[in-house]
Amino acid sequence: MSLLNDLIHDYTLRNVSLGSAVLGIVSGVLGCFAVLRRQGLMGDALSHAALPGVCLAYMLTGSKTPVTLMLGAAVAGWIGMLIILQVVRRTRIDPGSALGIVLTVFFGFGVVLLTVIQKSNDANQAGLDKFLFGQAAALVHEQVVTMAIVGAAALFVVVLLFKEFKLLTFDPEFAGTLGLRTHALGTLLTGLLVAAIVIGLNTVGVILMSAMLVAPASAARQWTHSLSHMILYSALFGAGSGLVGAVVSVTQEGVPTGPAIVICLALVVVLSLLFGSAQGLVWEWIRRFRRRNKIEETPA
Repeated sequence: MSLLNDLIHDYTLRNVSLGSAVLGIVSGVLGCFAVLRRQGLMGDALSHAALPGVCLAYMLTGSKTPVTLMLGAAVAGWIGMLIILQVVRRTRIDPGSALGIVLTVFFGFGVVLLTVIQKSNDANQAGLDKFLFGQAAALVHEQVVTMAIVGAAALFVVVLLFKEFKLLTFDPEFAGTLGLRTHALGTLLTGLLVAAIVIGLNTVGVILMSAMLVAPASAARQWTHSLSHMILYSALFGAGSGLVGAVVSVTQEGVPTGPAIVICLALVVVLSLLFGSAQGLVWEWIRRFRRRNKIEETPA
């Protein structure tokens, strides 16, 4: 009862918990499409690509307002996404290599810009380095509202185009024969990943954001063969891990929020890999054992 009371009345705990839960839901939903399309590394590349956008937004405006930095991250992430898609489309470089190139180049550029800013003796720049690992404890009400609005807009697009995204995910060739613009849909779906990454920078940072996209979806996949159910489970896993990780980080001194959330997600993934009703190892062993016994009991 005391914890529930703190969640309602404690300003810091409420903001961190709500922000982490919102991030868990949005990244959990969008991560399902990334995992099923085998684009798990895409989230990692785009999250690293957002760092130079944050730095350039600050250098150009001198402002650390959440909207300004999020817009900078969104633009940089979008540019990184377009570069990846064009490299894969117009060259012989494979997708994995393209992702690795963009990830390292953009992140390296971002670290250089961050170093330049830190050496500029500008007192206002303090805290920009927190985008590397996140600083959820510094979330304020306005940032949580912004996260909720951007996340709700991304989820609305998913609901609106769910059938198209589902067809694109499982059978893009057939989607093309139906007249769907598969390239545009794929670009839009990847762009929604950018939105999820942008709202997660304050909470878990560019380093850990890929885990928020991949882990909930990977865990949910072990429990169902239905996309709609997978999305629901992934959102629940993401929100639950975000909430638990936030509570642990706020109530236990010295525990950072981002790593705490990722550890919770790792535990969910391990438990799902073992006990997931659809693809869990334990249930698979049980099914094999039953089939073996059934074969042995069948008369020759």
